[in-house]
Amino acid sequence: MLTKFETKSNRVKGLSFHCKRPWILASLHSGVIQLWDYRMGTLIDRFDEHEGPVRGVHFHKSQPLFVSGGDDYKIKVWNYKLHRCLFTLLGHLDYIRTVQFHHEYPWIVSASDDQTIRIWNWQSRTCISVLTGHNHYVMCATFHPKEDLVVSASLDQTVRVWDIAALRKKTVSPADDILRLSQMNTDLFGGVDAVVKYVLEGHDRGVNWASFHPSLPLIVSGADDRQVKLWRMNETKAWEVDTLRGHMNNVSCVMFLAKQDIIISNSEDKSIRVWDSTKRTGLQTFRREHDRFWILAAHPEMNLLAAGHDSGIVVFKLERERPAFSVSGDTMFYTKDRFLRLYEFSTQKDTQVIPIRRPGTTSLNQGPRTLSYSPTENAVLICSDTDGGSYELYVVPKDNISRGDTVPEAKRGLGGSAIFVARNRFAVLDKSNNQVLVKNLKNEIVKKSSLPIATDTIFYAGTGNLLCRADDKVVIFDLQQRLILGDLQASFVKYIAWSNDMETVALLSKHAIIIANKKLVHQCTLHETIRVKSGAWDDNGIFIYTTLNHIKYCLPNGDSGIIKTLDVPIYISKVSGNNIFCLDRDGKNRVLTIDATEYLFKLSLLRKRYDHVMSMIKNSQLCGQAMISYLQQKGFPEVALHFVKDERTRFNLALASGNIEIAVASAKEIDEKDYWYKLGVEALRQGNTGIVEYAYQRTKNFERLSFLYLVTGNTEKLNKMLKIAEVKNDVMGQFHNALYLGDVRERVKVLENAGHFPLAYITASLHGLQDVAERLAAELGDNVPVLPEGKVPSLLMPPAPILSGADWPLLRVMRGIFEGGLDTIGRGGAADEEEEDADADWGEELEIADVDGLPIGTAQAILEDGEVGGDVEEDGGWDLEDLGLPESDTPKASASINSSTVFVAPSSGMPVSQIWTQKSSLAAEHAAAGHFDTAMRLLSRQLGIRNFGPMKPMFLDLHFGSHSHLRAFSSAPIISLAIERGWSENASPNVRGPPSLIFNFSQLEEKLKAGYTATTGGKFSEALRIFLNIFHTIPLIVVESRREVDEVKELINIVKEYVLGLKMEVKRKEIKDDLVRQQELAAYFTHCKLQMPHLRLALQNAMTVCFKAKNFATAFNFSRRLLETNPTNDKQVKMARQVLQASEKSMNDACRLNYDFRNPFVICGATYVPIYRGQKDVSCPYCSSKFVPNCEGQLCAVCELAVIGADASGLLCSPAQVR
Repeated sequence: MLTKFETKSNRVKGLSFHCKRPWILASLHSGVIQLWDYRMGTLIDRFDEHEGPVRGVHFHKSQPLFVSGGDDYKIKVWNYKLHRCLFTLLGHLDYIRTVQFHHEYPWIVSASDDQTIRIWNWQSRTCISVLTGHNHYVMCATFHPKEDLVVSASLDQTVRVWDIAALRKKTVSPADDILRLSQMNTDLFGGVDAVVKYVLEGHDRGVNWASFHPSLPLIVSGADDRQVKLWRMNETKAWEVDTLRGHMNNVSCVMFLAKQDIIISNSEDKSIRVWDSTKRTGLQTFRREHDRFWILAAHPEMNLLAAGHDSGIVVFKLERERPAFSVSGDTMFYTKDRFLRLYEFSTQKDTQVIPIRRPGTTSLNQGPRTLSYSPTENAVLICSDTDGGSYELYVVPKDNISRGDTVPEAKRGLGGSAIFVARNRFAVLDKSNNQVLVKNLKNEIVKKSSLPIATDTIFYAGTGNLLCRADDKVVIFDLQQRLILGDLQASFVKYIAWSNDMETVALLSKHAIIIANKKLVHQCTLHETIRVKSGAWDDNGIFIYTTLNHIKYCLPNGDSGIIKTLDVPIYISKVSGNNIFCLDRDGKNRVLTIDATEYLFKLSLLRKRYDHVMSMIKNSQLCGQAMISYLQQKGFPEVALHFVKDERTRFNLALASGNIEIAVASAKEIDEKDYWYKLGVEALRQGNTGIVEYAYQRTKNFERLSFLYLVTGNTEKLNKMLKIAEVKNDVMGQFHNALYLGDVRERVKVLENAGHFPLAYITASLHGLQDVAERLAAELGDNVPVLPEGKVPSLLMPPAPILSGADWPLLRVMRGIFEGGLDTIGRGGAADEEEEDADADWGEELEIADVDGLPIGTAQAILEDGEVGGDVEEDGGWDLEDLGLPESDTPKASASINSSTVFVAPSSGMPVSQIWTQKSSLAAEHAAAGHFDTAMRLLSRQLGIRNFGPMKPMFLDLHFGSHSHLRAFSSAPIISLAIERGWSENASPNVRGPPSLIFNFSQLEEKLKAGYTATTGGKFSEALRIFLNIFHTIPLIVVESRREVDEVKELINIVKEYVLGLKMEVKRKEIKDDLVRQQELAAYFTHCKLQMPHLRLALQNAMTVCFKAKNFATAFNFSRRLLETNPTNDKQVKMARQVLQASEKSMNDACRLNYDFRNPFVICGATYVPIYRGQKDVSCPYCSSKFVPNCEGQLCAVCELAVIGADASGLLCSPAQVR
């Protein structure tokens, strides 16, 4: 059983599949009817108008209807589009067991516990026939799929077949008068519409279900006597053919599956059983732990079944429908109807090759599952689930690809899966021992190889390689070297598809696709809600795949889209140009033609093939909201602009691409306040003051206009704004404009008119307007405010604008790849109109609309008169709320819509930091540019570094040290300047040098000397800190010559020895109670490659420690080694000779040490134990310290940066290495 979908709910008593959509209705014992989408696994709707259990439910074949019958004696007809019950049919007097629509007539048949069967006309909403005859509950009643028959099953232990031909004749209007007359007689004097044709007796208990065979004169029934009975009928009689025994409890439902010649039944014994209807034997049994089964339903068109049980439904298949196939070049081998067939893609010729054997067992799902082909040997491997997994090897005769009558003898064997891995070798998976058996074409084992993970399936991964699948992981395994070439976390992979060049692989799971390279390095993952079925690569490196209902594509960056919708699932075998070759579930080859324009367009954008993009835009019909949003998302709004005719979308795209001219044109068409505001913001960003002014005028945004005139220094228009505020009686507007103009008298006047006499007096006094101040003081009398003592007033004057009046200066820029060439696309003839209008003044072209009948000219006349006429009050006044503004003197050239002369809003040039990193592989230069992520990736790739914590300060210092910061104007942002290495005045301004770096090799040499000094002085912690700092700085050093590169590498070796030795010495001092370990660590310290003074000190230290611990033989060795260094310190010489003499008397060791000075060794940097010559070790890719093998994958304890055993290309610290 291949389970496709399961639900959890109350007991399910009725089920019905929709014939077209992936829907199933389930009626529950709780009274609810659920509508599920079994493909998506979602509950679409629920209907709960019945009171009590709903036992029967059925979809109409063509109308958006379903019918339900329940224990409330009601039959309800529902419209699922309207989500409601249309009407209720009343008439039954007890529980309704089943309901069913007729396949052709507007009839419903219902069976009830009132011992009757009723046939209803759902169009006239009347009962047209009552079938009586059963003398117990009628458990089910169904129409024959083709003939005028109804079968019913009852607890009276009988199955009855009813003839309803008379009912059909009555419903279909009679053709002639005689027939019509006889019809009338029947109606008047009573006639029987439905008669019992047969009564089938044979069950010992009540019968729960009976159903017809779709095409043969057979009936199957299931009863409480635990038996399934098969009956045959002819025109005159019906008789029992056979009984199928096996169920352990009441059989609740049974039906024929004609396609596969089987009977399926379920029972209260918690099992579903499958029977062979010809041999009448049991094929398979599926059991549940706790749930009794009540109902079965078969999909009218697809190979799908559903069963309802105590806690939900299960939708399942009995057999896999995917044909086994293998593609090789222009040919494909596949299996169909127990034959191996060959299909040629170029000629579309399909030939039968050889018959393959029938499965020996009778159980289901034993057909071919996978197929593997060796083109050179013309051999085919077919795997199936027979005997728990087995394979058959056929060598196809070259001359026998015609009729295929003779069966070549197949070589067989057991194995979970089998594939060809070389010309004449195939691998068979032995799951029990988790190994692969490599066999030759004689089926003899050539080689056995254990697998690195618990594998349940193997796939081909290139000659000699296997892709092994575990539950949550896949690995590529080299059978020759027995190495893992790559691994990847991937949830249960079902199928794989290699690209034509074997460089990329797609791993297909149930709901996901993972794209990876040939070493299984992850590239992208795609998730699907609907099951993924198959896939293949096209010639451009695009993965084309199918789900249950779509053909889709996946680009190398993970972008995907739909190519075509499918009616039935297909399995892609090959993609060639615009053709998709595929197999359907019947094993037929089909060729689908698709439109590849969309994904080729996206691929060209991705690969920056802009010439292809241009030609596609001009020659194809690419359009649609999805394409526009894709272009916008990928940073090509200017391209999207040429697909769009909707003005609102054009406006937004024009703003996104900085194309102010198109934005203005669209804003004029839309003419809404929000759009003018957005236009003003963008124009202000570009410094196009003419358009900013125009946008503010259109929205009558006086405050912003005044401020714009202030920052551009346009005092003339500020004066006009002051007068407008005065006419509008806008006190705050007047005051602000007076403040912007620095017009003190006007400010005093505004304050006075507003009744703020104290403020007006203070303003006049402070600004020296004595005559006005005195007049105001007289008016204020005793309320004259007191001015503060000792304060020096200052005149509030507006700041001088940086740029006065004009637009911001713009760069002349090169035409973008998409500009110019696309000008004629998108809006038809709009380009020509724009050319004609190019020289028009903004004042005329962007004329401000008349507002409520008050033209702009009138407003301007008022302003020019300076004063409002005296008779304004009497005549009701001007409609000042709708007052317009003077025409703006906007520049002609810069705002010109013709974009061929000057390009507005250039795209910003490439930042220096990007230039630095473009061609550099030096991590230091990436860090200096501020690209820390790429710097870390480089260090990880070159030196295997994973722990970047200690390097964070160095990264920040490099970045800040390679930039300087200059202040410009007070209101302008600080300018960041990149500092270049080796800059000179003669250098070309367009050629950028590499960044200036604050770390250099000479600094490290100074630090090394400081480290030596601290070591000599016995300050081991201080020395260790200095040496580690050198370690952490070296990856960010850049030197010029090859000789200096060698010096850097030598420095790494020196520092490594000191860090290892000092860490051991610090560790030794921490150990107080373990004398043996103290001696060992002191001894290992003497084997670090130290400077001679430090080596003498280490030897003296080890000699002293061992002598005190009475290890005289070891102490003798250290004293001898110390004297061999010819020490210059007399005290050292004297002590060494004393120890030498004392130890010679007793050449014994009190305790045994893990130390053999005769056998060469290196010290493990993590565990501090010797690794003798010949023993296995792993090393750090950066500092090359050695470690015992079980440290692999851990962080290096010496440099504290890199991962032990990681793959790395090596230190890169000079441009000379790259050259």
